[in-house]
Amino acid sequence: MGAPGAKSSPSNNKIRGSAMAAITLKGNPINTNGTLPAVGAAAPAFSLTTVDLADIGLDSVAGKTVVLNIFPSIDTPVCAASVRRFNAELDKLGSVAVLCVSADLPFAHKRFCGAEGLERVQSLSDMRDKGFGERYGVKIVDGPLAGLLARAVVVIKGGKVAYAELVPEIAQEPNYDAAIAAAK
Repeated sequence: MGAPGAKSSPSNNKIRGSAMAAITLKGNPINTNGTLPAVGAAAPAFSLTTVDLADIGLDSVAGKTVVLNIFPSIDTPVCAASVRRFNAELDKLGSVAVLCVSADLPFAHKRFCGAEGLERVQSLSDMRDKGFGERYGVKIVDGPLAGLLARAVVVIKGGKVAYAELVPEIAQEPNYDAAIAAAK
């Protein structure tokens, strides 16, 4: 579930007893392992790998508002566009950390951000903490992208979820305006 007006639609599907969210990939139905954390809930802990192969968690950005820009792969046009857009918006956001998260290896993140000159966002991989996608309800469980992360944006303030959007169509960009407004 997400914030009011968020574009997520949990389905009644179940995998091993947990609710799944139905999304689409170019119109074809696929599912995630669960649903996004609810607005007002404590943000699930995580450990993600930086482009320098260090591991960081929420404690590394303590005191800041955090925008989790979650997506399947940096090597796709829509995912790349979201990283570029959040990088460009950071000047407007003040003390906000934008963490771009995918299942890509840190080397792919480093290559992309280096080639694009993107220095404001922090690109992270779930290569060591495969539980990230499960805890945030964004692990794709079927279809051609099974095992990757769905497209979502989660804004965390003071350790609590302030905004959550699971984008209903993988090939669609997130609602940047709503995420940016929640992060301010």
